[in-house]
Amino acid sequence: MDEIAENTLDITRQENVTRILDAAERLFRHYGYSKTTVADIARDLGMSPANIYRFFASKVEIHQALCGRMLATAYQIAYDIRHQPISASERLRRYVETQHQLTLDLMLDEMKVHEMIIVAIERDWHVIEKHIDRVHDLIAEIIAEGIAAGEFVEQDPVVASRCFGAATINLCHPQMVAQCLAKTNRASVDELIDYVIRALKK
Repeated sequence: MDEIAENTLDITRQENVTRILDAAERLFRHYGYSKTTVADIARDLGMSPANIYRFFASKVEIHQALCGRMLATAYQIAYDIRHQPISASERLRRYVETQHQLTLDLMLDEMKVHEMIIVAIERDWHVIEKHIDRVHDLIAEIIAEGIAAGEFVEQDPVVASRCFGAATINLCHPQMVAQCLAKTNRASVDELIDYVIRALKK
């Protein structure tokens, strides 16, 4: 098989994968993850379940791929903020505010999406751990630049990044956001961000 034919097959395969994931996400959002079957996805696409299994071994694998796609979007947002021409403090602030809003928009306003994320977290999939590591790397880079610019005190940026993530997790973790949203005895988003950024400066 020549290179052009191989490339064509790759493109066709990716198009089919994308169609399956789009249909699955649409059905998961409408009916919920637990109530949607591979047969439902196949029916929505006008194909047989066997055709779905050519690309994904199970519904769990489809879900995992969808989770990876959603996390990739969240990472791209974080990556873009990391490279904005503003101070390190403002980039950290913008990152947490944006991730918090993303959590609210995608995971709480649409409870079916929230269900998808909770299932993924409970299964402790490697795609989530990989995402956390990649985001920590971005935050460490921002902190290192803040140290170099004199915004933050001298410290290990890797350790500081992990502490920053731990201190703001209840603004980004869907379960914690859901639990804390209506409570009045919790720090506000701005109060918590101010606190953790102030800690980097001392």
